[in-house]
Amino acid sequence: MIKDVCLKYGMQLTLVLICITIGALQPVFLSLENISNILVQVAVISIISVGMTFVIISGGIDLSVGSVVAFSGMVLGYFLKSGHSIVLAIMLCMLVGFVCGVINGVIISAFKVPPFISTLGMMSVARGLALMVRGGRSISGFSDVFLCISNGTFLGIPWPIVIMFLIYLIAFVVSKYTYWGHYICAIGGNKRASWLSGIPIKIYIILIYGACGLLSAIASIILTARLNSAQPIAGNSYELDAIAAAVIGGASLSGGRGSICGTLVGALILAVLKNGLSILNIPSYTQQVAIGSMIVIAVVVDKVRERKLI
Repeated sequence: MIKDVCLKYGMQLTLVLICITIGALQPVFLSLENISNILVQVAVISIISVGMTFVIISGGIDLSVGSVVAFSGMVLGYFLKSGHSIVLAIMLCMLVGFVCGVINGVIISAFKVPPFISTLGMMSVARGLALMVRGGRSISGFSDVFLCISNGTFLGIPWPIVIMFLIYLIAFVVSKYTYWGHYICAIGGNKRASWLSGIPIKIYIILIYGACGLLSAIASIILTARLNSAQPIAGNSYELDAIAAAVIGGASLSGGRGSICGTLVGALILAVLKNGLSILNIPSYTQQVAIGSMIVIAVVVDKVRERKLI
């Protein structure tokens, strides 16, 4: 029984254990200020990880999310500095992210290009377009109204945290209580059976990647506000962090299985490790070893869980 509980709630228990251990070694880690800081820091990656989770559940992968963050962020910065309204700039930013995702979905579903290749190409294209917007230069110095997205609070809670949990709530409801969420799992589990059941697979694949691109754009809005700068080099390795969060949270790279709540736990584990190890003055290269080991352990646990389910 204990073994089953560990397999089912292993990552949640791991998160609690990590927090208790680091808190015992450095009490400041458990302070309200630091916990709030961790949640604000994790907001960007965790939002991207929601889209990545849906993509992985559907049996795909998206390597372009980091570049889409940079490109949509540069579009946002360009229109903000050009004197356009904040609402228009944000809408165009989100549209850019959505279109990038839709293009991925169309190439994958209509032309049968493997997701790895399609999104790898988009990664390069979006990064190049981000550099082209201002000739490789960053855009900074935005209005205080826009910066409230990062600096402002709602009922005392920073807006990035509010936005993050709102997105997770919507994603959880969609994945658990709508046919859309069930169809995604079915497509990832067995595409042929899904097609024979009448599920419009091509449309769903396009929408899944479109949603992933849209969420990347939303993350870029928060990132741009936090940095008070849109940078063409932003989002480097974000795709790896998003994949890691989803996998640590229980998403199967084979498709057909994943958890939105698990992804949040996975993103928090990564953020807590980075923050805690920094507070403990652990060298950055040692941090990379610890985080890499955590990812490998998560995949091993996932494979063990798969064998128990078969």
